[in-house]
Amino acid sequence: MHIDELVEHWTVLDEERALIAGKRGATRLGFAILLKFYTRHGRFPRGRSELADEAVEHVAKQVQVPASELGFTPT
Repeated sequence: MHIDELVEHWTVLDEERALIAGKRGATRLGFAILLKFYTRHGRFPRGRSELADEAVEHVAKQVQVPASELGFTPT
């Protein structure tokens, strides 16, 4: 996945931070990933294969929760 695509589609926006703020740990990361995926695709992912490792890592850094909290490891 190209960095431009990560920034455009997987950057947590200020107004989304308010929704994420009340969550902790794996819940925070999972919620943020689902929110960004839904915003882009209009649905939730059907499985792990629909979530690019780069996107998960990008979101994880923004919400300050390691991707490993959800059991994500690069494939």
